[in-house]
Amino acid sequence: MQPDPHLHLARKTSPGGSGLSTSAGRAAELNARFAHAGATEVLQAAFAEVPDIALVSSFGADSVVLLQLAARIKPDVPVLFVDTEMLFDETLQHQRRVAELLGLTNVHVIRAKNTSAQDPDGTLHKTDTNACCALRKTEPLQQALAGYGGWITGRKRHQSGTRARLNMFEIEVGSTRLKVNPLALWSAADTIRYMKSAQLPRHPLVAQGYPSIGCAPCTTPVTQGEDPRAGRWRQTEKEECGIHFVDGKMVRSGDKT
Repeated sequence: MQPDPHLHLARKTSPGGSGLSTSAGRAAELNARFAHAGATEVLQAAFAEVPDIALVSSFGADSVVLLQLAARIKPDVPVLFVDTEMLFDETLQHQRRVAELLGLTNVHVIRAKNTSAQDPDGTLHKTDTNACCALRKTEPLQQALAGYGGWITGRKRHQSGTRARLNMFEIEVGSTRLKVNPLALWSAADTIRYMKSAQLPRHPLVAQGYPSIGCAPCTTPVTQGEDPRAGRWRQTEKEECGIHFVDGKMVRSGDKT
């Protein structure tokens, strides 16, 4: 059954109205209130709770789903796209095509400012993938997010073991920013069905065996039966670029820090 992004079942409301403290309790209350809500309602709540929220997108394999849902509600939502300057050409072309197709009017292309000093020959990824991700992706994004009160991601529970307990609302550790994952409960099949129903374009590399797409040097095709993210940082234990880590460690909702 295709997920209904508009699905709304009875939800709990706080007796004191919508005034939520900027703490883990804020995310917990939102998760309770919207436990049975669809992605569209979660997005509407995010825009209402945090007017200065941004959407972070890699314009990857199925990023178009979240982008389309957000564009239907708020086409001028700030969309932060990190260009690591090591992306596939197909990703850069897809980013421009999708932004135009969906009418997104506020896309910000983020790039690191100090790569020439720290990675002058572009080979840091060969010796230290974590340092490369920090330099080209994590740090530039954190700098860009400094001006926002929250951010929206396309993460889903099925994507990896580190995301298995993902909630729709989180408070970013080390800050008061609200982090929203409207598609957290969607399966891979849900995403594909929605894309087909809405006639949304997939990233062109998906057809070439790339179900998960990152930087060109660190992404390979996967074979039938492999985990969809097996092609990311192959032959290493690395699963995430670092955007969703604090002090080098994955932090899940409910974890003590």
